[in-house]
Amino acid sequence: MTADATADATVEITGTVQWRAWQDGVLPPVERVRDGLWSLPVPIPDNPLRYVLVYALELRDGLALIDAGWDADISWQALNDGLASTGHDVRDVRAVLVTHHHADHLGLAGRVREASGAYVALHELDARTAGPELDTYDKWRRGYVGHLTRHGMPASDADATADAVDADRMLRAPRPDVLLQDGERIRLPGLDLRVVWTPGHSPGHSCFHWPDRQLLFSGDHVLPRITPSIGYLLQSAGDPLADFLRSLDKLTGYDVAEVLPAHEYRFRQLDQRLAHIARHHTERLAETLAAVTAHPGATAWELAAHLKWSRSWAQFGRRQRRFALAETLAHLKLLSNRGEIAEHPATPEQPVTWTPA
Repeated sequence: MTADATADATVEITGTVQWRAWQDGVLPPVERVRDGLWSLPVPIPDNPLRYVLVYALELRDGLALIDAGWDADISWQALNDGLASTGHDVRDVRAVLVTHHHADHLGLAGRVREASGAYVALHELDARTAGPELDTYDKWRRGYVGHLTRHGMPASDADATADAVDADRMLRAPRPDVLLQDGERIRLPGLDLRVVWTPGHSPGHSCFHWPDRQLLFSGDHVLPRITPSIGYLLQSAGDPLADFLRSLDKLTGYDVAEVLPAHEYRFRQLDQRLAHIARHHTERLAETLAAVTAHPGATAWELAAHLKWSRSWAQFGRRQRRFALAETLAHLKLLSNRGEIAEHPATPEQPVTWTPA
C-alpha cells in the first residue's frame, strides 16, 4: 500500500480520535460509531499498518463481526478485550463477514468460530485462493520462487524472499462456511447488509453496504490516506488493476454518508476519494509506460527500480521489494492489455521482458 500525502485533503475525516492516534503512532480506542455499532482496533504485530479495524454490529441475538484480525495471541487478546469493553463476549458472535482473504482480515476468524460457533463468510473467489496445486509449503515455495524469477528477480533474492514470507500462516487460513456473491443480501436478526464485490486488492474483495444507515464498510478497497496495493501475484489471473479501477467506478454515486475502512480512520466524501485514487493510477500508468520506453527489453524487476516509491529503491527491504514488483507487474499487465506495450514470454534462459508496442 502506498501513502499519499495529499489524500487527507480529498476527504472529511470523521474518525478524529482514530486520526489523532494514527498521527501519534498508537492504537486508537474502542469506539461506539453508532448505536449498536462498534469499532475495535486489533493490532497487527510488526506491520506498518499497525492494526485492522474490526467492526462489531449488534444483532437481536448477539453480534456480527466485519473482519476478524491477525492470527496472533496479542491480537486475539485485543479482540476479546475490545468486545468486553462493549459489554459483549466472543461467544456472542453469530457471524464473521470477511472483506477479503488476507491474513489481517481472515486470520482470527477460525478462533472466533471455534469459540462461538459463528459462521465465517467470504466471497467465493477469495475462498478459492489456496488451490490444490498450492496446498503444501513445498508446492507453494516452488511456485512462488518461479514466479519471482520469471519476472526478473535474481534467484538468490527470490529464495530469500520466499523464506521471509509466513507461508504457513497463509496455508492454514480458515476456510469459510458461507460463500458470498455480488449483490447478495446478508440478513441477520436486526441487520440487513448488501455485498458489493470490489475485486482488485484481491479477486474476491467485497465491501458491505448498510443502506438503512448509509454506511459502507470498505475493507481495503478504499482507505482515507493509503492507496491499496494492487499487485499481480503468483495466483493472479486476468488484469487486477483493470478490475480495481472498475470497482472504483462501481462505488461512485453510492448513497454513503460515512465510510468505515479496515485501516486508519473513518471518513466522508467517498466519491472524491474514489476519483483521487483513480488519478493516482492514471499517473502511475504514465510513469510505468515512460519507464518501459526508456528501458526497452527490461524485466518488471528492473523497471520497478526506475519507478518512484515512498523511499528510494536502495532503502527497500525484501518485503517492500516483493510488493513493489507485484504492483509494477499489475500496471504492466494493464498497459499490455491496452496495447501500449508488449510482453515477451519467458524462456529457459530469459525472464519475461517488456517493450513499447
